[in-house]
Amino acid sequence: MSEITEDCLLGGRVTLIQPAKGHRAGTDAVLLAASAPAKAGDRVLDVGAATGAVGLMVAAREKEMRLGFVERDVDLAELCRRNCRANGVEADIFVADLLDKKSRHAAALNPETADLVLTNPPFLEEGQARISPDRGRAAAHALPAGGLEAWLKICLSLLKPRGKLVLIHRADRLADCVAVVGKSMGGIAIRFVHPAIDQPAIRILLSGVKGSRAPLRILPPVVLHGPDGRFNSDAEALHRGEALLVD
Repeated sequence: MSEITEDCLLGGRVTLIQPAKGHRAGTDAVLLAASAPAKAGDRVLDVGAATGAVGLMVAAREKEMRLGFVERDVDLAELCRRNCRANGVEADIFVADLLDKKSRHAAALNPETADLVLTNPPFLEEGQARISPDRGRAAAHALPAGGLEAWLKICLSLLKPRGKLVLIHRADRLADCVAVVGKSMGGIAIRFVHPAIDQPAIRILLSGVKGSRAPLRILPPVVLHGPDGRFNSDAEALHRGEALLVD
């Protein structure tokens, strides 16, 4: 493991130990956590958890849920354990390659056990030129060819009937995400994330309910920056944990 840092999220409510270089928790994790409709008693899985930022931010506001983290990298999973201890959070850590059935079975990551699955899938697939030369960042950001479809299908398999999936991804993969989740989910809600009010969306927040037949909805967008290039008041509130995006 390379050098690590100790950072604060949600205005200091969450302490996060994470690698100093490579993939680090940031705005995407904040937005995903803010979109999680976790309730007391829910079984919540943070899939592709890295050091646990998303799940820990959700746990900071809903302490009565039952939390699990899924991460394939052994070193990141150990940092996730440390972060759980540092934040006083009890959770299951599943060290498993989500795309490998044997690995999931060995970790006892069983289907239809979650009320809520939260995921920030790796953004790139093999054959795409933008994969980082940094090994840690590449592992967090890249999937095998066709891996996004497989990733989402497995996330759906982990959900109980009527369970909810919430994900964040690149805006240009919207059609791919909807094509996969739309086969078994309804009540799909899409929220676009724009860097500025006059710029195209760079992310989507997408949620849906397994087995639902409710129609698709487009929710109000998130705009992150003002004319000065700094976070606007809405984005600041989200980063401090003072606002949510739960529809």
